[in-house]
Amino acid sequence: MAAVLAAALVAGGVGGGIGYWAADRSDTGSTTVSSAGDPKIASRTPGSVADIAGKALPSVVTIEAQSSGGEGGTGTGFVYDTQGHILTNNHVVASAADGGKLAVTFSNGKQYDAEVIGRAQGYDVAVIKLKNPSGLKLSPLPLGDSDRTAVGDATVAIGAPFGLSGTVTTGIVSAKKRPVASSDGGGSNPSYMSALQTDASINPGNSGGPLLNAQGAVIGVNSAIQSANNGGGMPGAQGQSGSIGLGFAIPINQAKNVAEQLIRTGKPVYPVIEATVNMKDAGGGARIVANGMGGTPAVTPGGPADKAGLKPGDVIVKLDDAKIDSGPTLISEIWTHKPGTKVTVTYVRDGKQKTTEITLGERAGDK
Repeated sequence: MAAVLAAALVAGGVGGGIGYWAADRSDTGSTTVSSAGDPKIASRTPGSVADIAGKALPSVVTIEAQSSGGEGGTGTGFVYDTQGHILTNNHVVASAADGGKLAVTFSNGKQYDAEVIGRAQGYDVAVIKLKNPSGLKLSPLPLGDSDRTAVGDATVAIGAPFGLSGTVTTGIVSAKKRPVASSDGGGSNPSYMSALQTDASINPGNSGGPLLNAQGAVIGVNSAIQSANNGGGMPGAQGQSGSIGLGFAIPINQAKNVAEQLIRTGKPVYPVIEATVNMKDAGGGARIVANGMGGTPAVTPGGPADKAGLKPGDVIVKLDDAKIDSGPTLISEIWTHKPGTKVTVTYVRDGKQKTTEITLGERAGDK
């Protein structure tokens, strides 16, 4: 049963220095003789993890974000197009959005300044652009179809966990359509996603990096983890904990739609039903509350939910074929659609189950 997970987003701020590994050496005068090269190793098998990583790494970047106050963090991104756009998470670059600095480093060590083109806090997607890519040949990563992924499909994650750029890990798609409500660690301004779940090792610093399939195409943008060492990754938890095999990626089909919006207008567009639901209770559905924010109507007069006949007290239990067990799950599912899409909503009123059709409205920008 899909449960709502509150997972602390991993912006990947690296504190302190990075340790190093040293091998013990002794002056014995011994000599190691190398064996002849293996021709099979010299040319990696097409489709192998090594082949996928070798092709993708030049297009995966490490992002260093620094606020105007000097605070910073490290995350990941990848080349989206030949115009210099880089796709990443909002929480990776948010600190640098207002007067801060962004530096992008490629796998060959070359570094470029960048600027924020647009951010979508609710989706946790951002697009940045290189400022000075003179002479740089950009190779956008191919985008897959996240709707066609299946549980058990192989995955490859690339990022900079704890500042270790170009780290490659592997796993599988361990679940689909996992409703995740996540925050930046402060418990405010949550993001919602109907995520791809993977057991590929994802740690602080992997945020914004690509989740690839066995063909080397991007199927998701790594965004959040569930961690056992910081209270289960609940909002407000402090510190950076390691992977326990529960990583979550924004499906690339959704991330692509958001990226195109941001490149065109600089602002995200969200599909809405214009009804306020309870965001705390889980398990019984998404209940429309009695009143909205500041005493406003919970169901906006003339809005999509109102036109569909929904009222305060109704409990939404299904959106099309997706089971709804809470408010965050409802938002996660709504945001997988585009404004103007017609969806079938199943709800309970006075103990009786009913259905209605809603045409999704839209809201431009983050609140």
